[in-house]
Amino acid sequence: MRFLRRSLTGLFLLSLTLGLLAYAGVQVRDAVQDRMAQEPRSFQQRERIFAVNVVPVQFETITPELTAFGQIESRRTLEIRAAAGGRVVELAPEFVEGGSVRDGQILVRVDPTDAQSVLERVQSDIVDAEAEQREAQRALVLAQDELAAAEEQAVLRERAFQRQRDLQQRGVGTAAAVEVAELAAAQARQAVLSRRQAVAQAEARIDQSTTRLSRAIISEAEAQRRLDDTVITAGFTGTLSDVTVVEGRLVSANEQLARLIDADALEVAFRVSTQQFARLLDADGQLGEADVTVVLDVFGTNLTAQGRLSRAGAAVGTGQTGRLLFATLGTAPGFRPGDFVTVKIEEPALERVARLPASALNAANEVLVLAEDDRLDIVQVTLMRRQGDDVLIRARDLGGREVVAERTPLLGGGIKVRPVRNSGTASALAETPEMVELSEERRARLTAFVEANTGMPAEARQRILNQLGQARVPVRVVERLESRMGG
Repeated sequence: MRFLRRSLTGLFLLSLTLGLLAYAGVQVRDAVQDRMAQEPRSFQQRERIFAVNVVPVQFETITPELTAFGQIESRRTLEIRAAAGGRVVELAPEFVEGGSVRDGQILVRVDPTDAQSVLERVQSDIVDAEAEQREAQRALVLAQDELAAAEEQAVLRERAFQRQRDLQQRGVGTAAAVEVAELAAAQARQAVLSRRQAVAQAEARIDQSTTRLSRAIISEAEAQRRLDDTVITAGFTGTLSDVTVVEGRLVSANEQLARLIDADALEVAFRVSTQQFARLLDADGQLGEADVTVVLDVFGTNLTAQGRLSRAGAAVGTGQTGRLLFATLGTAPGFRPGDFVTVKIEEPALERVARLPASALNAANEVLVLAEDDRLDIVQVTLMRRQGDDVLIRARDLGGREVVAERTPLLGGGIKVRPVRNSGTASALAETPEMVELSEERRARLTAFVEANTGMPAEARQRILNQLGQARVPVRVVERLESRMGG
């Protein structure tokens, strides 16, 4: 009975569960059909409006400025080398790193003892050669006198011989006397020949003594040059660098002792692209003498120098591109060879171009222009130059219209926008440098750092000290000084 009761109870619960599941399924089906039978609700659509910054387009004549980076060099750099080896016995007081020397000043003197001895020996050889030359001249005079006497004796012997022949023909003289006279005449002629040979030898001796004297004079000049080589002088007025010698040191021939740099003959070498180089050429294909402005940033204070383009590199180096240009600088106080500077070159002026922010132009050279009902139109323009964060463009029928300053992926043709126009007052405030008030401790620390920095040009140091002495100091100057102080 218990088994039957439990079985019936289980069947009852199973049936109830199945019934509930069936009821739930019917309810779900009815709800879905009800939902699908309803008409879709419609919501009112509103167009999205974007706020954009717009700038007016004004066409004018603008002189583009080409910006590049280069290095200051000196047109005259001389390696000071020792022409003769030996011990350094004298150094100029200015022969130190950074020392200023003048043209012709004696810089280094090497021990001249050996060179002086060689010169004195050569001078003694010259004295001997001159004495020998005088002796040879006297010997030539004597030989010529002996030749003249021998010729006179030969004439007398010849007359005596002719006289004996005449006597023999008249029958007065003998054959033996004629033979003796003839023999004497022959001996006299032989003596003349001997004296002529002596004269020739005397003349050859003069030639040899002259040659010896010439060689001695050449040796004297060479010895004098070697003696002069022991003294090193400055070839021009300049500043010394890479000094590697002290007094008392032994130096070898051709050893580099220092470098002499002409700080007043400076130029800047910088590299530009081939396209930029082509814009600097004139109608004849020659590099024009454009004006150049060189800027050196020193602790927030810019040192500026003016110059002109002078020449271009002869060839493109291996693994390099573009063109290497050189510009000659005028007066450039504070600049030193090796400074990394910014070079600005004025290009030929462009007419009817407009200056826009670079963010207003896309890769396809298109800009978004504000049209009627504050909607955007896409206009194709011609990109003329890029000037930092700005671009110079040229287009038709764009004058006086307003262009979107910053493009975003959400903006395009036909989009309705809300233009935001910047006022001149806001731009003027943005250009005003930010100032800060310094505590006495902070001001003293910065002042001490600037005064202790000997590598800073005196003009720049004084300018920064004047700024630090004011009640409010530019934030940019303070940040740069503290970054170099390590905090």
